[in-house]
Amino acid sequence: MTDHVYKKIELVGSSKTSIEDAINNAINTASESLHNLDWYEVVETRGNIRDGKVEFFQVTLKVGFRLGA
Repeated sequence: MTDHVYKKIELVGSSKTSIEDAINNAINTASESLHNLDWYEVVETRGNIRDGKVEFFQVTLKVGFRLGA
């Protein structure tokens, strides 16, 4: 088994639709410039309320990607 080294960064994704879409938006956007994304961890969820209704979902993620080969 090969040992791996990871770098961990924090992302914040948002969506008008759902928490799941907010997660996917963050990961899809990050994957355009980062390679070897391997895992994520949801560390915070929050949202915006307008006129008594949820307007936005916002999710903070820690994302790990492998360094090296």
